[in-house]
Amino acid sequence: MKKMLHNIFKKRRNVIVSIFALIAFNHSQCQNSNHNTKSVQTSTIKKNTSMKLNELSKEEQYVILNKGTERPFTGEYTDHFVNGTYTCKQCNAPLYKSDSKFHSGCGWPSFDDEIKGAVKKTTDADGRRTEITCANCDGHLGHVFYGEGLTAKDTRHCVNSISMLFVEDTKEKKQVATAIFAGGCFWGVEYYFQNAKGVLSTQVGYTGGFTQNPTYKEVCAHKTGHIEALEVTYDPALTSYEALAKLFFEIHDPTQANGQGNDIGEQYLSIVFYLDDAQKATTEKLIGQLQLKGYKVATKLIKATKFWPAEDYHQQYYEKGGGTPYCHHRVSRF
Repeated sequence: MKKMLHNIFKKRRNVIVSIFALIAFNHSQCQNSNHNTKSVQTSTIKKNTSMKLNELSKEEQYVILNKGTERPFTGEYTDHFVNGTYTCKQCNAPLYKSDSKFHSGCGWPSFDDEIKGAVKKTTDADGRRTEITCANCDGHLGHVFYGEGLTAKDTRHCVNSISMLFVEDTKEKKQVATAIFAGGCFWGVEYYFQNAKGVLSTQVGYTGGFTQNPTYKEVCAHKTGHIEALEVTYDPALTSYEALAKLFFEIHDPTQANGQGNDIGEQYLSIVFYLDDAQKATTEKLIGQLQLKGYKVATKLIKATKFWPAEDYHQQYYEKGGGTPYCHHRVSRF
């Protein structure tokens, strides 16, 4: 009987111990669960990101908020090369420095690097492209592409001009200079100059004539006396007038007196329109060097007068439509 009672007591004691152990275990698990939940909640608390945003026009909203795209070659900053910083149109956050901008020929501003932490990259829903947005306000900028080999960084941020504002660096304001050359069809002349080292911008137009606001039709009809020419804006710290003049003499035939190739007529003559005596002296020196090499130079030197920009469809003609010049090619002459 004692042995039986002892066994019953022992079994009851084990049951009681197990019950207390289970209670303790469950209590411990609940603590851990509460602790983990608190930790997760703490880690997902968002900071107050309220910020003052600029008011946007309908066109700006279409691109920045609705992820639209402006038409190529129409943006303010496509061919803009001035020292400074490009900021977000919506929140003014700095996005790109001017030294990362390059001329890609795509029709939109191109950069091969962003200011650190300024741009967020997200794969599009279709998985084909990578969207870039302002890391500060999520405003749409454009897309980023890799593997094109356009710069050493092998990266191209293709950005809508309308998504940005530009702040010029007044502390280190870039010095600019201008040169005007005429060497046949201005499409081909611009083709070689627009990507030359130190060139900031180019525009084709008409100069040397006697009428105001000439049109292409009037110039071709020989009613204005104007010549098809190219106005080049360049940075003297990166290139020189002499280097640009040498390029001019090498991309067309300076010995042809009546035009260039099959383009015959007064609007296609080879002329350097000099803006000052220094440009005139430099051109005379180069012509002298060519004459010593046996070239019968027909290029004229004329004091620059009013330059009239040509119609929009003439600007960056080959860049917009593709192809290469039909009557211009570079020949080493110096």
